[in-house]
Amino acid sequence: MTVVRFGLILVLLLGCKMYATAQDDEAAQRRERMQRGLGVETLTDSTVVHDPVMIREGDTYYMFTTGWGVSVFSSSDRKTWKREKPVFEEAPAWAMEAVPDFRGHIWAPDIAYYRGQYYVYYSVSSFGKNTSAIGVATTPTLDPDSPDFGWTDHGAVIRSIPGVSNWNAIDANFILDEVGHPYLSFGSFWGGLMLARLQEDGLAIEGKPEDFTLMATRGTRENPIEAPFVFKHDNWYYLFASWDFCCKGSESTYKVVVGRSESLSGTFVDAEGRPMNQGGGTLVAAGGERYAGVGHNAVVHFDGTDYLVFHAYDLERDGRPYLRILPIRWEDGWPVVAKTF
Repeated sequence: MTVVRFGLILVLLLGCKMYATAQDDEAAQRRERMQRGLGVETLTDSTVVHDPVMIREGDTYYMFTTGWGVSVFSSSDRKTWKREKPVFEEAPAWAMEAVPDFRGHIWAPDIAYYRGQYYVYYSVSSFGKNTSAIGVATTPTLDPDSPDFGWTDHGAVIRSIPGVSNWNAIDANFILDEVGHPYLSFGSFWGGLMLARLQEDGLAIEGKPEDFTLMATRGTRENPIEAPFVFKHDNWYYLFASWDFCCKGSESTYKVVVGRSESLSGTFVDAEGRPMNQGGGTLVAAGGERYAGVGHNAVVHFDGTDYLVFHAYDLERDGRPYLRILPIRWEDGWPVVAKTF
């Protein structure tokens, strides 16, 4: 009887060891799949964010995301993030008037350094409607401990109106053209992603809506495309965009695509030569075993390396959106990160 019990215990112990080994092997394989050809990921992905953009001032990284008053985080290493005060303690009065059901939850900011100041472009909207506007605020520094710190709001840059505008004034991205003149790309669903020329100070649109350039569209009735981000690499402008659907947790189908052009005004084409304003787009990143939809990206350059910054809905953590930062490898003139993970 003692021998039988001992044998049973031995079998159980061996079974537990084999199970643990299998779990370790599976985790190692997952890490290998995520990091294959990419170098080591720079992030522990413990920060819940939506629509992240990033910039560095001095030795400190600052991240701006969707949130009440525009959420702001700081970090010394891009791994551990400290929440700072939002850009706005109270919702801008003009935004409350422009979007009647807006209550202060501001979407999809972009951050840029231009003419000696930091500019944050931000979106106010009603979900599922193009009753929307893009505003802008500036500050001389992002350091909240500096005596020069302080955001000045300049109000609306552009508005979209249902029944009038065939585009949606959200998801702004600031970019300079070949001669250093500022432009704003923006758009979500409706007619697609647009490019508008800004006045020299970056605070207002120059020209009229009929002067806008269509950068990209899916060309379908629902037209699920949004979040343009333009990044210049070598002699090319790269237009990153998010396809399909965000904001559905584990059911999200977001993915990142890209096209390129030698001119900011386009036409942007994908790796197969298909124009993005006719539905083209080369896949950069999509959901996989661990994450559902991934997207609303930014691209940043730090210390000789370009990074794709985005949020991804984690299937192992209730489908919540977590920050991801992946190094970009350029192959034959195209950005490469893990396409699924």
